[in-house]
Amino acid sequence: MDDLNQCEESVLHALKTGYRLIDTAVAYENEEAVGNAIKRSGIKREEIFITSKAWISYDGYKKTLQSFEQTLKKLQTDYLDLYLIHMPLGDYHGTWRAMEELYKAGKINAIGVCNFLEDRLVDLILSHEIVPAVNQVEMHPFNQQQELRKVMGKYDIKTMAWGPFAEGKNGIFTNEVLVNIGKKYGKSAAQVIIRWFREKGVITIPKSVHPERIEENFQVDDFTLTNEDMEEIENLDLKHSLILDITSLDEIYRMHGEWH
Repeated sequence: MDDLNQCEESVLHALKTGYRLIDTAVAYENEEAVGNAIKRSGIKREEIFITSKAWISYDGYKKTLQSFEQTLKKLQTDYLDLYLIHMPLGDYHGTWRAMEELYKAGKINAIGVCNFLEDRLVDLILSHEIVPAVNQVEMHPFNQQQELRKVMGKYDIKTMAWGPFAEGKNGIFTNEVLVNIGKKYGKSAAQVIIRWFREKGVITIPKSVHPERIEENFQVDDFTLTNEDMEEIENLDLKHSLILDITSLDEIYRMHGEWH
């Protein structure tokens, strides 16, 4: 099974399991597979929340409008529920103007950003008419984005967590705190993490291609964490990125080099 077939089958299984939010992006090069899975599912379009993202190789006003139309075509839909700027790089101000226009035209139900730290987020807000509805950022028990989320709270921007399992780093699935909390409820460390996000009001997009894990990650509504549990998890915060340091010059050079 190649990656695109695996993506299509995984999305289809997730939809059949009960998931209704699907997160994709131009940079993932899988929008067509996602669109095929949604079509095959037979679920009404209005029951599914589709998110995609504008990448830096299509930054600026004109290229964003063109890229957006390709995204709709690949996803086999005539609107998006959420459209995000993928990185705070390149001409993201031009991209935001295009997204505001698409939003006003009814082509997008909400617009937002990804990986925007405090300085660029506030700059974007103060430079334009519409405030981002969402900031999708790296967030997990080891990087809880507390300072960034304070700024986001001021502007009523919702947090969407990518990499909620820290991509398995720091032994997150065998972490003693998370495992012991899970034992109290007959749950895995992964389920405890998703429940922690749920109780913090953070939108979570756990990634998996394994059917049993897709189903496991969905089973988090039958238990509640105590205040003590929440405090223990919050004490795991290392206050720095483990996956993508957007402030790193090496990362910025890499992303520009790969896509321009």
